[in-house]
Formats: sequence, structure tokens, C-alpha cells
Amino acid sequence: MTDDAARTDPFDLTGHVAVITGGGSGIGLGMATGLSRAGASVVVIGRNPHRLEDAAAQLRTQGSPVLALTCDVTDEQAVTDTMARVRAEFGSLDSCFANAGVRGTFTPVLDTSLAEFRATTAVDLDGVFLTLREAARQMVAAGRGGSLVGVSSLGALQGMPRQPAYAASKAGVTALIDSMAVELARHGIRANTIQPGWFDTDMTSAGLADERFSSRVLPRVPARRWGGPEDVAGVAAYLASPASRYQTGDVLRIDGGYLKF
Repeated sequence: MTDDAARTDPFDLTGHVAVITGGGSGIGLGMATGLSRAGASVVVIGRNPHRLEDAAAQLRTQGSPVLALTCDVTDEQAVTDTMARVRAEFGSLDSCFANAGVRGTFTPVLDTSLAEFRATTAVDLDGVFLTLREAARQMVAAGRGGSLVGVSSLGALQGMPRQPAYAASKAGVTALIDSMAVELARHGIRANTIQPGWFDTDMTSAGLADERFSSRVLPRVPARRWGGPEDVAGVAAYLASPASRYQTGDVLRIDGGYLKF
């Protein structure tokens, strides 16, 4: 992205178009906030139209253009159409953050059916693939390069009992991103993984509120707090910006030091 690279401020995302799936709340909304704050036009995508509109209203207070689109990332045609619409409406698609995901059920592996396993991987791995593939197709066609980001989890590195599909999906996201980083670099497209630790979001709030759980886990976080959506805002802006133009195939772990302690 020659024009971006020539800017005085590499973190200025004015004129940049960023897509965030699962952008209606939690980590996705945190990333969207950071991107919007840096001047990017932001497209938040999800399955809940009411949540998306609330998020869009919040983002618009920062002054940058915002578009909320309803899309199920497991529906291949819907993802294809959504990414094409983004480029048609804004003229480009410069970064894409594949964040949509589900936790799945907490079922012992011996009792997990294939249908149950696939219900999680359909969103957490297949949906990431479809999202980033279609974003990359738009980027290659435009010839401006771009940035692809997949959201993984510490579950890709640590054993997660009763969550085999979630863990397998998150490990697969990192491998998928690495593959894309190598293959798409010739098009000026970089691909990186964000790997959050223990974040307080709608998906995890019930577990984190459990005193037995928090008393065991929180003391192992050197930062002595759970992560929040604001903790991914700056990282998202960095990965979208030309400041990260030579960083690809990498994992940015945001866990308050948990994995090192």
C-alpha cells in the first residue's frame, strides 16, 4: 500500500476500510473502536442486528463512517456477497478481522458427537476461512494489498478439557493465518493472529464471575486483572496500519503475561 506507506503518521487510518466479524460486542467491538478512533471506515458484521446497530451507534460518536451488516459466517454465499458489498460501498477493503466465534458446549470428549464438534468448527474455523478468503479475493482484485487478522485463543496452546472443538478451531486459525501469510505476501497482503488470554466478555463473564475459578486463575495473571475490549483497540489499529507492513505470519498474544507465569 504505497499511499499508506507515504503518510507522515503511520497510524492514521483515514481512508482505510476495515471489516470486523463479531463486531457487535466484546473483543470485536474493542477492535472496531480502535480502528474507528484511528480514522478508519468500519464495517461491523454479526448475526444479531440489534446488537450490531447498538455497536454502530456507539462507533459513530467517534466521527468515522460505520456500516453494520448482518451475516452468518458459516454461509458461504452470504460471506461472499457481504465482502463484495463492502468493496462496492466503500471502494476498497483494506483490512479484515475474523473475530466471530462461539464457545460451544462443555462436553467431555468421549461424549462429544461429530455434529456437536462440527457445530463449533463451522463458526470458529470454517467461518474464519470463508471470511478471510473472501476479503483476500477483494484485496487481490483491488491491487492495494491489505491486512488479514484471525482471532485465536490461548486454547490453541493449552489443553482445554471438554472443549475439543473450540481448541482445535483456534489452533487451526493460527495455521490458516500462517498459510495465508506465505501465499499472499506476493500480493502485498499480510496475515497475523491475535491470541487473547482471559478477557471479560459476554462469552466468558459467567465463568470469570465464579469465585472458585477466579481465585485460581486471576493470581496467575501478572497484570492482576482480566483483559477488556479496550486492550485490543491499539493492536487492531497497528495491524491495520502501514506501521505493521513488514509483520506477517506472526502471533500477537494479549494475555497480561498469563502464559509466561
